Amino acid sequence: MAPVVQRLAQTPGVASRACVTAQHRQMLDQVLHLFGIRPDYDLDLMRDDQSLAEMSAAIFTHLDPVLADFEPDWVLVQGDTTTVAITSLLAYYHRIKVGHVEAGLRTHDKWQPFPEEINRRVAGVVADLHFAPTGQARENLLREGIPDEAIAVTGNPVIDALQFVAGQPEPDEIKELFERLEIASPGFDTADDHRLLNHRHRDVKNLILVTAHRRENFGRPLENICLALKELAGRGDVEIVYPVHLNPNVQEPVKRILESVPHVTLLPPLDYLPLVHLQKRAKIILTDSGGIQEEAPAFGVPVLVLREVTERPEGVAAGTLKLVGTDTGRIVREARRLLDDPSAHAKMAKAANPFGDGHAAERIVEAIQAFSGR
Repeated sequence: MAPVVQRLAQTPGVASRACVTAQHRQMLDQVLHLFGIRPDYDLDLMRDDQSLAEMSAAIFTHLDPVLADFEPDWVLVQGDTTTVAITSLLAYYHRIKVGHVEAGLRTHDKWQPFPEEINRRVAGVVADLHFAPTGQARENLLREGIPDEAIAVTGNPVIDALQFVAGQPEPDEIKELFERLEIASPGFDTADDHRLLNHRHRDVKNLILVTAHRRENFGRPLENICLALKELAGRGDVEIVYPVHLNPNVQEPVKRILESVPHVTLLPPLDYLPLVHLQKRAKIILTDSGGIQEEAPAFGVPVLVLREVTERPEGVAAGTLKLVGTDTGRIVREARRLLDDPSAHAKMAKAANPFGDGHAAERIVEAIQAFSGR
């Protein structure tokens, strides 16, 4: 959402305010700093181990006076968090128009992803203007009875943000990590890679980047993912880097299975800047994250999606993503295929990214103005 916040601030005739619930405090703060955004309202609602019901109640209670104070014409929300669903309802209660950024993504399975699929549908029912990232997202909305004039296909501003961050210098912590693990970018096509090769006089390993933290993968599915990573690490020609979510349901199985495994590096959750540079250097990415499914193809990095369904089927159709689920054997087979078969890797790496061109934020602001007759 940062590019949209920035674009609104630069638009004459628009008074905008940024409000954060801080549903993910640590991840939020580094992004605000990176993009130079100071929230006008910071509700600071993150609490350890809080339930979805507790989070929802807190958003209702603390956001209500913000809307009463500012009295906006529009409230913009992005994506599928609990914050998005509750904010949409609360804006409706105040008779405030809602714009849903990243609208129209669907798996058509209310349990996957949980609770995000229902959060998106709630926002979709309430929204007055839907900013669909792709034509397929638009078609989903049309099938649900949303009028065409209430939909704008804009691309996803996550690609706007990604392009900005990818242009920033590689952070020292990532340079040091690559040096220590002897990791090069695929193809060894940078000066740093060649210096590393000459210095070490040995093969530089391929980076497998992993993110896995979704609620529907808690328990046995996450254990199966970890067992697949353990098997892949035994190859000797890869380094697996896994920034581990702080949720205890993720920490416990990941550390139990992987903490002492050679060629596996477990990191704390990363700021957005180093994570983007890890994506740029990865040979392949294994993830159950939504955002990375859109970001990695911008760098030509194949993505194996650790889920049974995805609300981003455009990436599967384009060939940038492949659904592999959480079966240990299947994850290992598909990862090996991309590591060992250059043509299979190239086919996914060269597929076009369907999720945006870096100009979504300006289209979103223009659509709001046009819809408002301004």
